[in-house]
Amino acid sequence: MINCVSSSVHRHRDFHTPRLLLTLLFLGLGAGFTACQQDQSAPQIDRADVERIVTTLSADDMRGRRTFTPGIERAARFIEGEFEQIGLEPLEGLAGYAQDFQVYVLTPASQAVVLNGQALADDRYFAAVNRETLSWTSVEGIAVQTVGPEDDLFRMFSSLRGSREQTLVLVDESHQDSFDRLRRRFSGTTRTMEMGQGGNTVYVVTTEEDIRSLNVDITNSVEALDLGNVAGRIIGRRKDEIVLFSAHYDHLGVRTPVDGDSIANGANDDASGTTAVIALAKYFQALGQPERTLIFAAFTAEEMGGFGSQHFSKQLNPDQIVAMFNIEMIGKPATDGSNTAWITGFERSNFGEILQQAVDGTPYTFYPDPYPDQNLFYRSDNATLARLGVPAHSISTTPIDVDQNYHRVTDEAETLDLDHMTNSIMAIAKGAATIVSGEATPTRVDASQMR
Repeated sequence: MINCVSSSVHRHRDFHTPRLLLTLLFLGLGAGFTACQQDQSAPQIDRADVERIVTTLSADDMRGRRTFTPGIERAARFIEGEFEQIGLEPLEGLAGYAQDFQVYVLTPASQAVVLNGQALADDRYFAAVNRETLSWTSVEGIAVQTVGPEDDLFRMFSSLRGSREQTLVLVDESHQDSFDRLRRRFSGTTRTMEMGQGGNTVYVVTTEEDIRSLNVDITNSVEALDLGNVAGRIIGRRKDEIVLFSAHYDHLGVRTPVDGDSIANGANDDASGTTAVIALAKYFQALGQPERTLIFAAFTAEEMGGFGSQHFSKQLNPDQIVAMFNIEMIGKPATDGSNTAWITGFERSNFGEILQQAVDGTPYTFYPDPYPDQNLFYRSDNATLARLGVPAHSISTTPIDVDQNYHRVTDEAETLDLDHMTNSIMAIAKGAATIVSGEATPTRVDASQMR
């Protein structure tokens, strides 16, 4: 498709007719890649197939694909079936496409914190722990950090999430509102993949500066729950150079009814991205063996903290992943038009520039995330890999600032623009061409600048 668009552009450039060129591009803008059918020998992204997949994934019988429910299991089996029909190979060390793991659910049974001989009220502390019991009987061996009036509590919290130390954080009372937000989130049931490993952190809002004595006693009930990604690959000639195409296939499940509808179907978020991953797997498989190895992954539990991508990132050497195309919510046209897509963290590598160069001469444009204030680079599975230095970016088209269906029961297949969605998948395929072929390699993300 894209080839005939490109050739017509070059031909008109040769005749020095820019006005005619602009007219032709304008007339073809709405149709994009899917309007160009001259190269019938090349693989295509089939609109009917796109509709079938996204409709199946967002159907009511999937019950919103919430993590830990039969609905998400049904979705996983469907994706596995698609990968099998396409003929993908399992990842190394796996017999099938399921990448199973466990997450541990910790529910507080009892908690007590005594600081300088004074027992603290429940609303004056919370603990981020990953074990059944935590017992500190003195401040000896405990790292003590402070969050003063001018410090950023959220930044401190983010920096300590992967810490291997036992840490007490003293929070100035000026941060009470932020402290309460974190406490409400982490003082109840929490989840971890690293049960009993690494550090633990106790946060206390206090005026105390000199800690003379400390006693912490926390007991949790623990439940192990099963989770699973779905992943397959096409082994390239350069086996250890990996291009990753991903999306999350979980959503929110059954919610409070609105006009009699209680199922949050998640058609755009992110059945659309999962559909793209399946369609791209079929597209690249039809092209034959690629230069670089291609992995196609549907991640679980993105909506619950990104556990699927966290587990996945520990199964491969991140230095071998040359690029991550994380596809999020491509079912609706962006405000800049149906032939555009935006990329989160555009400035953190030259990933976006490479994609744009690959589609030059076509109506399509890849451009930086227009919603920088929403921190979208950190709100999807790409962030897990980016923290390891991978050029990992999310590609989206949805105008989320005005979208009426985001995280609502109205996010159904009927609200999607399937022509736009099909066109966007083809654009991603063509944008990835030089990375897949090994002609281009994105610069790495500076992991030291990640939070």
